[in-house]
Amino acid sequence: MSATGYIQVRAYTSTAQYPLKNVAIVITATDGTAIAMRLTDQSGKIAPIPIPVPPLAESQSPDPTERPYAVVNLYAHLAGYEQTEAENLQVFAGTTTVQNLEMIPLSELPDAWDQTVVFDTPPQNL
Repeated sequence: MSATGYIQVRAYTSTAQYPLKNVAIVITATDGTAIAMRLTDQSGKIAPIPIPVPPLAESQSPDPTERPYAVVNLYAHLAGYEQTEAENLQVFAGTTTVQNLEMIPLSELPDAWDQTVVFDTPPQNL
């Protein structure tokens, strides 16, 4: 991995997209190794996190020898909201992957206080 891509998170609640401050965000490699831990700011965002990725040239030819992107997992937690996981997020060289997280207040799901919402991103068909 000799290039860099970025991942950024935007956490909010409801369809009005009200930003959530202090959401704990953890980015990990697929093997569970922590890459970064951040808290969202008052706008519900974190600054882009650099991720080592394969070179851009790997994504420019058909049938590349290796996957032309890095894969990471994201975990989000804020007291009073349903926990969220986004698995297999794809990060390409020279781009910023933006992950929007609509977090659901537990008051709307009283029987789901211990559940986690998991979103799985399928691989690119390149």
